[in-house]
Amino acid sequence: MPNYRIIVDLSDRQLYLLDGNIVVRAYPVGIGRMVTQTPHGEFTIINKQPHPGGPFGAFWMGLSKPSYGIHGTNDPSSIGGEVSHGCIRMYNQDVLELQSLVPIGTRVTIRP
Repeated sequence: MPNYRIIVDLSDRQLYLLDGNIVVRAYPVGIGRMVTQTPHGEFTIINKQPHPGGPFGAFWMGLSKPSYGIHGTNDPSSIGGEVSHGCIRMYNQDVLELQSLVPIGTRVTIRP
């Protein structure tokens, strides 16, 4: 049984999926703008929602910080930029792969 956790590194705009201490996947992400920065710290995935609509793309995974999540996008050109209101934005195919691997309760560390 894998022991997955997620590390989001804001400085290189990557989301890393780890099994224990081994990186098994890395995904490019879009992060919060200067005025609506992505929060740093330790969170958990508390819910999942397919097809949330609007700018959230194919999938939403809510974090334990209210109103923040990891989600897809309807604007793939935004990945890699400082574009969101603080959420972690992923390509739709990446967020669908990630959500199929990680259960609710997965630890998410967001570091500057």
